Amino acid sequence: MNRQISRLALVALLLLAALIVATTYWQSWAAPGLAAKQDNAIQRVAQLRIKRGKIYAANGTLLATNRAVKTGGQTLYARRYPTNGFAAQTIGYSTQGRSRSGIEEQENAYLTAANANLGTIWSKLVNTAKGTTITGNNLVLNLRVNAEKIAENDLRGKCGAAVLLNPKTGQVYAMASSPTYNPNDIESDKGYAQILKSPSACPGSSSALWNRATEGLYPPGSIFKTITASAAIEDGVYTPNSMFDDPGYCTEYGQRISNALNPEGSAEAYGEVNMIQAYEHSINAVFCDIGMKLGAKKIIDKAKDFGFYSQPPIELPSDTVAPSGEYKANHTLLTNTGVMDPGRLAFGQDKLDVTPLQMALVAAAVANKGTIMAPHLVNKVTSPSGGTVVKIKPRVWKHAIKPSTAADLNTMMQAVVTGGTGTSAQIPGVEVAGKTGTAETGIPHVYDAWFIFFAPANNPVVAGAVVVEHSDNGFGGSVSAPIAKQLMQAILPHASKQ
Repeated sequence: MNRQISRLALVALLLLAALIVATTYWQSWAAPGLAAKQDNAIQRVAQLRIKRGKIYAANGTLLATNRAVKTGGQTLYARRYPTNGFAAQTIGYSTQGRSRSGIEEQENAYLTAANANLGTIWSKLVNTAKGTTITGNNLVLNLRVNAEKIAENDLRGKCGAAVLLNPKTGQVYAMASSPTYNPNDIESDKGYAQILKSPSACPGSSSALWNRATEGLYPPGSIFKTITASAAIEDGVYTPNSMFDDPGYCTEYGQRISNALNPEGSAEAYGEVNMIQAYEHSINAVFCDIGMKLGAKKIIDKAKDFGFYSQPPIELPSDTVAPSGEYKANHTLLTNTGVMDPGRLAFGQDKLDVTPLQMALVAAAVANKGTIMAPHLVNKVTSPSGGTVVKIKPRVWKHAIKPSTAADLNTMMQAVVTGGTGTSAQIPGVEVAGKTGTAETGIPHVYDAWFIFFAPANNPVVAGAVVVEHSDNGFGGSVSAPIAKQLMQAILPHASKQ
């Protein structure tokens, strides 16, 4: 009798093991292949029968939840977004008719309990055996509600983006894209059609669904001088104290490239300056000369050290995260440095296009002594009962520059804010580091206004980038630096709000 019981127990154990293996395969490793079949109606209905996990901001604010809908004798779950558009492009949407986007798409396995975590698999097996509803895991994000709201409010009515992160951990505190939309309107044909309309304020740009923070490509203008300066210093060609003569222009290929205009309408000319002063006052002529001395290859190679020509690793669908670099007319990356204009490249023009996320990571590299941490939106994944399934740990993405170079750039970026083009970012009692950019768009007197930054400069806990598209006569120091100031104040615990 004992032998028969033992055999039965062994058979039961083997069946259970087979069930776990099969469930793990179909719900985890095979899930991406099934999900790719958008015409698979059965699978889509099966997904709607799952109670998707909730999504929370860092302070516990509920960003995504469900409402039960009874239809055809069964209960389906429709997604609901209580904050009506908070970080809409980042969180994305999950719908019956229009699939998914953003974090909802990228983290679908966790949200539908299809991940390979053993605790999730066991819970799912128990629910299936009982015939109860399968409930997905929850996501707790790093997004700070106050910072995200400030970014969205400051960008309202404009076209642009802002990214705010912790340079030491890579935690993303804010990721705003404007114009934005309400994901609760996605299922409605009328609402979806309205969302798809390209805003007239952003010539040639895509709809509000487009995440300008990660896939928007803009000429960087003078914020790119940060990379040029790092290439010059690390190559040993120049030091921060190297002297230059600025007549107000440089000559490249027989043509003059002028500095920005002064209030009287003529090109600014600073005369004898060192590299710190050239960076502080954003002197194009000096950096044009530096670029011609270095050559395009050395500048591009250094840009690659910062992550250019690569997709930053972040929990968003890969087709919504664009690499930064020089682009051909057909929107593919240009790798032949021999056809690049080193003078204009050096101050962020030529055919150069960058994303706000990438430039936030450039600022973070300087803040973090040359090391770029992988940016991450998710703080942790929790089970329906509240236990931690996965805790996201900081990890290094790139070693961009030497600590000594980062220290030099830190000094230069502080000079920009204390007495240069970025004084609008000053915060009483806080040492702020930053760099302005006013990028030509091809339209006279219309610019993309930039500011990259970090603070406190001596022990940075926040870094980021802000861009405002097609700003009429608006320079980065007057348009984007004030937004950056408010974002830093939202994170810094004792920053003055004056």
